[in-house]
Amino acid sequence: MSAAALQTEQRIHVGQGDHHVTADPNVMLTTILGSCVAMCLRDPQSGVGGMNHFLLPEGAGAGTDAGRRYGAYAMELLINDVMKAGARRDRLEAKLFGGGRMFDSLKDVGMANADFAERFLRDEGIPLVGGSLRGAGGRRLHYWPVSGRALQRAVQDSHVPAQAPPRLPTAPMGAVELF
Repeated sequence: MSAAALQTEQRIHVGQGDHHVTADPNVMLTTILGSCVAMCLRDPQSGVGGMNHFLLPEGAGAGTDAGRRYGAYAMELLINDVMKAGARRDRLEAKLFGGGRMFDSLKDVGMANADFAERFLRDEGIPLVGGSLRGAGGRRLHYWPVSGRALQRAVQDSHVPAQAPPRLPTAPMGAVELF
C-alpha cells in the first residue's frame, strides 16, 4: 500500500454485536475475535461490503438491540444493509473468521459459532470464499470490503503462561493473509 493510501485509510472497529457497511475503498474494518465469529461480506461487482461480529449462534434477546449479539440476527442485518447500499444478493460472497476455542474446561462456544456461520451461508446460498475458523485462541482481523482483502494475526493473552502460539487454520481459497 502506498504512503498516500495509508494516510487516507480510515479504520473502523466493529465491536461485539456490531456491523458496518461501506463502499469506500479507503475503509478498513477491524475487529478482535476469540470464540466470536465475524462474517466479511461483499458484492465484488458493486464494491459494497461489510463486516459483523457476533457472540453466540442463536438466542432470545431482551431489550433494544439485544438480538445483535446473536448470529441469526447479525447475519440477516448485515445482508440486508449490504443490499440496501447497492449490493445484489446473487453476487454476494463471504469470508468467515473466528470461532476459536478459548478455554479447554468450558463448552466450545467457538465451535458452535463456526458451525452456525457455515450452516447459515450454506442455507442462504452465499458462497464461502475464504477465512479462518476454529483453532485455539484469538485473532485480530483487518478487512477491506471493497477489495475483499483480509489479514489476520494471532492474539495472545499476556496474562497466560507462555506456551506454543495458537495455530490458526487457513482456508484453501480466497485472499487471506496472515500477518
